[in-house]
Amino acid sequence: MYNRILVATDASELSDLAVKSAIDLALSMQAELVVVRVVRRDPNSYFEGSVVLPQVDVAGLIEQINAEAQRTVDQVKAAADAKGVKKTLALVVQSETVSDAIIETARDQQCDVIVMASNGRKGLKRMLMGSETLQVLTHSHIPVLVLR
Repeated sequence: MYNRILVATDASELSDLAVKSAIDLALSMQAELVVVRVVRRDPNSYFEGSVVLPQVDVAGLIEQINAEAQRTVDQVKAAADAKGVKKTLALVVQSETVSDAIIETARDQQCDVIVMASNGRKGLKRMLMGSETLQVLTHSHIPVLVLR
């Protein structure tokens, strides 16, 4: 049914559950697994309204964020390899929009399904902050498996 499965992770507890499910799905389908973590291209947005950081501090922060993201996808790859997934690709993608990056990566990697976690936000918080999962669901042209 599926030959290539994309799983999106942000290293949260919810996404860890999605990762475990995606590994199990890849095993049962004898499919390849593409693990992706999206890192915002410009971390300056994290500091809006606060103290402006010197460029050297921003560069160090970007390096630290990218290294942590790479560790995350490498750990998922190691777990998938240990369980016997036939092929696992670990990617860190930089983008301004997480949902667009997930959809583009799934398309570029010719994935048959996207597996991701619901963020669990409700009410006003969801309305104000939005949902990357909802954006992927509404804009993806391939199936999306959402886990809670």
